[in-house]
Amino acid sequence: MLAHQNDYAGASQKFNVSYSRVYSWVKKSDFGQDWSALHDRRGKTRNQPKAGPETEVDKLRREIKELKAKNREMEVQIAFAKKLTEIRNRGVRLPDETKQFRK
Repeated sequence: MLAHQNDYAGASQKFNVSYSRVYSWVKKSDFGQDWSALHDRRGKTRNQPKAGPETEVDKLRREIKELKAKNREMEVQIAFAKKLTEIRNRGVRLPDETKQFRK
């Protein structure tokens, strides 16, 4: 790019990308002064977990988090089943006519 005096239009045709994409690549590379500035980080979280062996405490914390999520999901399913049974039984007058929730 720099050898061609920033010919954005020519580069966009050569690499089959938009003019604005080439322009942003040049600006990022000029700002960062290296190729790491062009690295695509979309979808990545800012706080990446530490690269290294997972300690016992980290394993237990992760397991607790997973169990809490599973427990919450089960609570939601039970509440949904209760509400569904309640809705089905709104028009019932006799206790023998109640509809029970089946799995």
